Amino acid sequence: MQLHRTISLIDGFNLYHAIASLGHPELKWINPRILSGIFINTTIEQLNEVFYFTAYADHVAAAILAAQKAYIKALEIVAVQPVLGYFKKKDRKCPNCNHKWASHEEKETDVNIASRLIDLAYQNAFDRALIISNDSDLSPAIRLIRKRFPEKRLTTVAPPNYYHSNELIQASSDKARIRPEHLEQSLFPVVVKDTSGLLSVARPEEYSAEAIFSEK
Repeated sequence: MQLHRTISLIDGFNLYHAIASLGHPELKWINPRILSGIFINTTIEQLNEVFYFTAYADHVAAAILAAQKAYIKALEIVAVQPVLGYFKKKDRKCPNCNHKWASHEEKETDVNIASRLIDLAYQNAFDRALIISNDSDLSPAIRLIRKRFPEKRLTTVAPPNYYHSNELIQASSDKARIRPEHLEQSLFPVVVKDTSGLLSVARPEEYSAEAIFSEK
Protein backbone atom coordinates (compact mmCIF):
# COMPACT_ATOMS: atom_id res chain seq x y z
CA MET A 1 0.00 0.00 0.00
CA GLN A 2 1.30 3.42 -0.93
CA LEU A 3 1.48 5.68 2.09
CA HIS A 4 -0.10 9.11 2.08
CA ARG A 5 2.48 11.90 1.86
CA THR A 6 2.27 14.29 4.79
CA ILE A 7 4.14 17.56 5.23
CA SER A 8 4.32 19.92 8.20
CA LEU A 9 4.51 23.71 8.14
CA ILE A 10 5.29 25.34 11.48
CA ASP A 11 4.80 28.98 12.45
CA GLY A 12 7.98 29.18 14.49
CA PHE A 13 7.35 32.19 16.71
CA ASN A 14 3.72 31.24 17.17
CA LEU A 15 4.85 27.89 18.57
CA TYR A 16 7.81 29.38 20.47
CA HIS A 17 5.74 31.94 22.36
CA ALA A 18 3.08 29.34 23.12
CA ILE A 19 5.74 27.12 24.66
CA ALA A 20 7.22 30.10 26.54
CA SER A 21 3.81 30.74 28.11
CA LEU A 22 4.01 27.32 29.78
CA GLY A 23 6.93 28.49 31.93
CA HIS A 24 9.20 25.53 31.12
CA PRO A 25 12.09 26.80 28.96
CA GLU A 26 13.44 23.27 28.42
CA LEU A 27 10.40 22.55 26.24
CA LYS A 28 11.67 25.06 23.67
CA TRP A 29 14.36 22.53 22.68
CA ILE A 30 11.79 20.72 20.59
CA ASN A 31 12.33 18.50 17.56
CA PRO A 32 9.60 19.59 15.10
CA ARG A 33 9.96 16.40 13.08
CA ILE A 34 9.13 14.22 16.09
CA LEU A 35 6.39 16.62 17.19
CA SER A 36 4.78 16.55 13.74
CA GLY A 37 4.97 12.77 13.68
CA ILE A 38 2.68 12.57 16.72
CA PHE A 39 -0.21 13.80 14.55
CA ILE A 40 0.06 11.28 11.73
CA ASN A 41 -1.17 7.70 11.43
CA THR A 42 2.01 5.82 10.52
CA THR A 43 0.04 2.84 9.19
CA ILE A 44 -1.24 4.93 6.27
CA GLU A 45 0.94 8.07 6.28
CA GLN A 46 4.59 9.02 6.06
CA LEU A 47 6.01 12.35 7.17
CA ASN A 48 8.06 13.90 4.41
CA GLU A 49 9.13 17.53 4.48
CA VAL A 50 8.98 19.68 7.60
CA PHE A 51 9.27 23.46 7.28
CA TYR A 52 9.94 25.86 10.16
CA PHE A 53 9.10 29.50 9.42
CA THR A 54 10.87 32.09 11.56
CA ALA A 55 13.14 35.16 11.48
CA TYR A 56 16.36 36.00 13.26
CA ALA A 57 15.52 38.24 16.22
CA ASP A 58 18.47 40.59 15.85
CA HIS A 59 16.91 43.14 18.23
CA VAL A 60 16.92 40.92 21.34
CA ALA A 61 19.67 40.15 23.87
CA ALA A 62 22.73 38.45 22.38
CA ALA A 63 22.24 35.26 24.42
CA ILE A 64 18.68 34.83 23.17
CA LEU A 65 19.72 35.37 19.55
CA ALA A 66 22.58 32.89 19.98
CA ALA A 67 20.12 30.34 21.38
CA GLN A 68 17.84 30.85 18.38
CA LYS A 69 20.74 30.32 15.96
CA ALA A 70 21.76 27.14 17.78
CA TYR A 71 18.19 25.88 17.52
CA ILE A 72 18.03 26.56 13.78
CA LYS A 73 21.30 24.66 13.36
CA ALA A 74 19.74 21.73 15.23
CA LEU A 75 16.74 21.87 12.87
CA GLU A 76 18.98 21.61 9.83
CA ILE A 77 20.74 18.56 11.30
CA VAL A 78 17.41 16.67 11.50
CA ALA A 79 16.29 17.76 8.01
CA VAL A 80 13.81 20.41 9.11
CA GLN A 81 13.97 23.24 6.60
CA PRO A 82 14.10 26.77 8.09
CA VAL A 83 12.34 29.43 6.01
CA LEU A 84 13.40 32.89 7.13
CA GLY A 85 11.55 36.18 7.14
CA TYR A 86 12.84 39.25 8.96
CA PHE A 87 12.07 41.76 11.67
CA LYS A 88 11.26 45.34 10.74
CA LYS A 89 11.78 48.24 13.10
CA LYS A 90 8.68 50.35 13.59
CA ASP A 91 8.50 53.71 15.35
CA ARG A 92 5.50 54.11 17.61
CA LYS A 93 3.96 57.06 19.42
CA CYS A 94 1.42 57.29 22.22
CA PRO A 95 -1.53 59.47 21.05
CA ASN A 96 -2.12 60.68 24.59
CA CYS A 97 1.32 61.60 25.94
CA ASN A 98 3.34 61.72 22.69
CA HIS A 99 5.87 59.26 24.12
CA LYS A 100 7.85 57.63 21.30
CA TRP A 101 9.50 54.22 21.18
CA ALA A 102 10.72 51.66 18.69
CA SER A 103 9.23 48.20 18.32
CA HIS A 104 9.93 45.34 15.95
CA GLU A 105 7.49 43.36 13.84
CA GLU A 106 8.07 39.96 12.33
CA LYS A 107 7.51 40.17 8.59
CA GLU A 108 6.75 37.65 5.85
CA THR A 109 6.15 34.56 8.02
CA ASP A 110 2.44 34.18 7.24
CA VAL A 111 3.07 35.03 3.57
CA ASN A 112 5.91 32.50 3.40
CA ILE A 113 3.73 29.78 4.93
CA ALA A 114 0.80 30.52 2.63
CA SER A 115 2.89 30.74 -0.54
CA ARG A 116 4.85 27.56 0.28
CA LEU A 117 1.62 25.68 1.02
CA ILE A 118 0.00 26.79 -2.23
CA ASP A 119 3.13 26.06 -4.26
CA LEU A 120 3.44 22.55 -2.85
CA ALA A 121 -0.25 21.89 -3.46
CA TYR A 122 0.10 22.82 -7.13
CA GLN A 123 3.19 20.62 -7.36
CA ASN A 124 1.11 17.78 -5.89
CA ALA A 125 3.85 17.34 -3.27
CA PHE A 126 1.54 16.19 -0.47
CA ASP A 127 -1.70 14.45 0.35
CA ARG A 128 -2.02 15.99 3.80
CA ALA A 129 -0.52 19.10 5.36
CA LEU A 130 -0.20 19.91 9.05
CA ILE A 131 -0.31 23.66 9.71
CA ILE A 132 1.02 24.31 13.21
CA SER A 133 -0.27 27.80 13.93
CA ASN A 134 -3.31 29.68 15.15
CA ASP A 135 -2.76 32.64 12.82
CA SER A 136 -6.07 33.34 11.05
CA ASP A 137 -4.20 35.09 8.20
CA LEU A 138 -3.49 31.62 6.81
CA SER A 139 -7.20 30.92 6.28
CA PRO A 140 -7.46 32.25 2.69
CA ALA A 141 -4.61 30.04 1.47
CA ILE A 142 -6.13 26.98 3.12
CA ARG A 143 -9.57 27.73 1.63
CA LEU A 144 -8.04 28.14 -1.81
CA ILE A 145 -6.23 24.81 -1.66
CA ARG A 146 -9.31 22.97 -0.43
CA LYS A 147 -11.31 24.50 -3.29
CA ARG A 148 -8.74 23.66 -5.98
CA PHE A 149 -7.65 20.32 -4.50
CA PRO A 150 -10.59 18.90 -2.52
CA GLU A 151 -8.82 15.54 -2.19
CA LYS A 152 -6.06 17.09 -0.07
CA ARG A 153 -6.40 17.15 3.71
CA LEU A 154 -5.29 20.22 5.65
CA THR A 155 -5.09 19.89 9.42
CA THR A 156 -4.79 22.92 11.70
CA VAL A 157 -2.72 22.13 14.79
CA ALA A 158 -3.05 24.67 17.62
CA PRO A 159 0.08 25.40 19.68
CA PRO A 160 -0.05 24.52 23.40
CA ASN A 161 -1.95 26.88 25.67
CA TYR A 162 -3.43 28.70 22.66
CA TYR A 163 -7.00 28.67 21.42
CA HIS A 164 -7.84 27.42 17.96
CA SER A 165 -8.54 30.17 15.46
CA ASN A 166 -12.20 29.91 14.41
CA GLU A 167 -11.25 31.04 10.91
CA LEU A 168 -8.66 28.28 10.60
CA ILE A 169 -11.05 25.65 11.92
CA GLN A 170 -13.68 26.65 9.35
CA ALA A 171 -11.14 26.65 6.54
CA SER A 172 -9.37 23.39 7.41
CA SER A 173 -10.33 19.77 6.93
CA ASP A 174 -9.84 18.98 10.61
CA LYS A 175 -8.00 20.14 13.72
CA ALA A 176 -5.66 18.95 16.47
CA ARG A 177 -3.94 20.48 19.48
CA ILE A 178 -0.44 20.23 20.90
CA ARG A 179 -0.44 19.32 24.58
CA PRO A 180 2.50 19.74 26.98
CA GLU A 181 3.05 15.99 27.02
CA HIS A 182 3.53 16.07 23.25
CA LEU A 183 6.39 18.52 23.77
CA GLU A 184 7.93 16.34 26.46
CA GLN A 185 7.86 13.40 24.04
CA SER A 186 9.54 15.40 21.27
CA LEU A 187 12.60 16.97 22.86
CA PHE A 188 16.01 16.96 21.21
CA PRO A 189 18.83 15.29 23.14
CA VAL A 190 21.13 17.70 24.99
CA VAL A 191 23.55 17.42 22.07
CA VAL A 192 22.13 17.03 18.55
CA LYS A 193 24.45 15.22 16.12
CA ASP A 194 24.21 14.28 12.47
CA THR A 195 24.60 10.67 11.39
CA SER A 196 28.33 11.08 10.83
CA GLY A 197 28.86 12.59 14.26
CA LEU A 198 30.91 15.37 12.70
CA LEU A 199 28.24 18.07 12.97
CA SER A 200 26.72 18.79 16.35
CA VAL A 201 25.03 21.50 18.38
CA ALA A 202 24.51 21.61 22.15
CA ARG A 203 21.34 22.79 23.84
CA PRO A 204 21.72 26.46 24.81
CA GLU A 205 21.62 27.34 28.50
CA GLU A 206 18.55 29.48 27.75
CA TYR A 207 16.68 26.29 26.83
CA SER A 208 17.48 24.47 30.05
CA ALA A 209 15.05 23.90 32.92
CA GLU A 210 17.00 26.37 35.10
CA ALA A 211 16.87 29.23 32.60
CA ILE A 212 15.20 32.44 33.75
CA PHE A 213 15.61 35.37 31.41
CA SER A 214 13.73 38.19 29.71
CA GLU A 215 12.50 37.75 26.16
CA LYS A 216 11.57 41.38 25.66
